Amino acid sequence: MNLLEIIAVALGIANVGLLVRRSIWNYPFGMAMVALYLVIFWQARLYGEAVLQVFFFVVQGWGWWLWARAGGLAQMVQVEWMGWRARGVAIALVAGSSLGIGWSMARFTDAALPYADATIAGASVVAQVLLALRRVENWALWIAIDVLSVWVYVSRELYLTAGLYVVFLGLAIAGLVAWARAARDGEAIAA
Repeated sequence: MNLLEIIAVALGIANVGLLVRRSIWNYPFGMAMVALYLVIFWQARLYGEAVLQVFFFVVQGWGWWLWARAGGLAQMVQVEWMGWRARGVAIALVAGSSLGIGWSMARFTDAALPYADATIAGASVVAQVLLALRRVENWALWIAIDVLSVWVYVSRELYLTAGLYVVFLGLAIAGLVAWARAARDGEAIAA
C-alpha cells in the first residue's frame, strides 16, 4: 500500500459515486484514477490491466463527450437496455478477448494470473463502451468484473484496491437498480 494507491482509491470512489448518480463530472475523476492505476498495475505485473488503463483514459474522454452531446452538462440523458443480439455479441467479445489475451500473456510474459487479468481487461473494455453508450447492462458486467477483481487484487496484495472494488461492487449494484428503474420507466436521468 502506498500513497499512489491511496490517491487512486479516493479518485475511484468519487468517480463511481458520481457515475451512479449519473453525473457527467465522474469523467475527470475517472481519467485521473486510471492514469494512476496504469503505474500501480504495471508494478504489480498485471499487464493486461495496466494497458487497459490507457483504453479507459481514452474511452472516458469519449464517454464524457457522448454524455455532454446527449444532454449537455445540466440536461437529462436517457438510458436503455440492449437487445438480445447485442448481448450475445458482448458476451462473445468478453469470452474471445479473455481467452486470446490470457493465452498471449501466459505464453509471452511473466504476467501474474494471466487469464484472470485478461478476463478483467476484456470484460472491462466491453463494460466501459456500454457505459459510454448508456446501456443498463454495463452494470451487470461491472458486478462480475468487481467480484473477480477483488480476488485478483487480494492475491497480488493490493489490499486497498481490493477494498475499492468491494465499494465498486456495492455501487455497481446500486447503479444497476437505478438505471434499470430509469430505463423501465422511460425516465431521463441527470447527466
